[in-house]
Amino acid sequence: MTPSTRQGGRTRALLTPKSAGATDGFLGTLDLEPGERVTEHYHPYSDKYLYVVTGSVVVQVDGQEIGLDTHQALLVTRGRRHRFENRAATPVRLVFQISPLAPRPELGHVDTEPVPHPDDTPPAVGGVL
Repeated sequence: MTPSTRQGGRTRALLTPKSAGATDGFLGTLDLEPGERVTEHYHPYSDKYLYVVTGSVVVQVDGQEIGLDTHQALLVTRGRRHRFENRAATPVRLVFQISPLAPRPELGHVDTEPVPHPDDTPPAVGGVL
């Protein structure tokens, strides 16, 4: 699966309505190299569950910085602006779950700052409730 780089880093939507018939959310991964970040955004209908598989990451939630290391997790509730930044010297991999699904895929994500690769395709979630 080709990752999306639209917001920065590499996002892969893995278990989705389109790929797995998921009906209540989707699971994916986010990889960030040292110095990379994902631009600020929010999910108006969904909560985001994060788990750091390897590395460390700084998550900004509504402007507050939260540092997460390997095997730590965080819940970002719906409507809260968030971004990710790898300030470490090693890559970071996060697993995320977004749930519940928005009424339509295009309503599930709102960018609040310019994205670094606007022409890249967002992760293919698919499906309509």
